[in-house]
Amino acid sequence: QVQLVESGGGLVQAGGSLRLSCAASGRTFSPSIMGWFRRAPGKDREFVAAIHWGAGRPYYVDSVKGRFTISRDNAKNTVYLQMDSLKPEDTASYYCAADMNYCPEITCGVRAVREAGYDYWGQGTQVTVSS
Repeated sequence: QVQLVESGGGLVQAGGSLRLSCAASGRTFSPSIMGWFRRAPGKDREFVAAIHWGAGRPYYVDSVKGRFTISRDNAKNTVYLQMDSLKPEDTASYYCAADMNYCPEITCGVRAVREAGYDYWGQGTQVTVSS
């Protein structure tokens, strides 16, 4: 089993920044992809960003490109989401997820955006952006 624990959420004004962390523990941790998703009130959960664990290649939804940066620390089994220039529409619960199945970098982008491909999920951390 793998446990994922998110942290770093909070309340911030529009234009501000937050850094989310997701620490993994449990079995030997060697995912193919680590992803961040979010669910805003009254909406479905949506893909935000992901990173290929081995190659470090990032994937982003268009709405966060240029504002969010995903990174990972393989030694600490931790993935980060640096969120800058936050907007009220970024308000949501943010979840990290791990896909433990092999995925070559060249094809991972298609799989990374799909919830169904992830094997483990964290409990989420709330991000609220005030206008």
